[in-house]
Amino acid sequence: MKTLVLVHGFMGGSLQWTGQRDALGDEYNVITPDLPGYGENAHLAAPDNIIDFAKWVLADLSDKGVEKFHVLGHSMGGMIVQEMARLAPERVGRLILYGTGAIGVLPGRFESIGVSKERARADGPRATARRIAATWFLEREAASAYAQCAAIAERSSLQAIHSGLTAMQEWNGLSYLPDVPQKTLVIWGDHDRTYRWSQTEHLWQSIKDANLAVIPGCAHAVHLEKPHLFNTVLGEFLKL
Repeated sequence: MKTLVLVHGFMGGSLQWTGQRDALGDEYNVITPDLPGYGENAHLAAPDNIIDFAKWVLADLSDKGVEKFHVLGHSMGGMIVQEMARLAPERVGRLILYGTGAIGVLPGRFESIGVSKERARADGPRATARRIAATWFLEREAASAYAQCAAIAERSSLQAIHSGLTAMQEWNGLSYLPDVPQKTLVIWGDHDRTYRWSQTEHLWQSIKDANLAVIPGCAHAVHLEKPHLFNTVLGEFLKL
């Protein structure tokens, strides 16, 4: 059985992938690691750079006896899996970049990283988690999966929040895109408030063997907003 690794993003966790484990678990060995500082690993110190996150996931998979795998990364997780593919291209089969981009700090970001850090310090981790989780959904707090995601995000410490912001601030993967060897799928919700179309288009156009799936009526959490469609697109891509 082939292995599919699903890497969550900033303030995420493995519990958000239940729908994908249920839908794809009969065909794939689905592994959903909790990054250090998040989810079940909230007790661990979070790295402050994307490469160290990537090395941690690769080492965790090796510890589990998994050497070759398909991998999906969501948001910050998309940055991490790009680095995983760069560091260990021989281990990665298919690459799925979901709700993500090739640079950590987006042009025209709603506020600077420094302001985000100060805001997190002033508001506290719990309020920060609930505010950020709401932006992932088209219906914000009214979304059916909001409470679950907010609860996962609330496990993140202030250290993890600040380190994640620093990691994204310092990361840029633009130069690597033309050299990505894996067959790649780029997934984007057409109302994503975090990653705009220009970032998605750049991934799609810069990676030689890239496919694109735009999911209508979704924001940043397509896998929770339209799980059946998301799972179908992902499953079909993995069979190509």
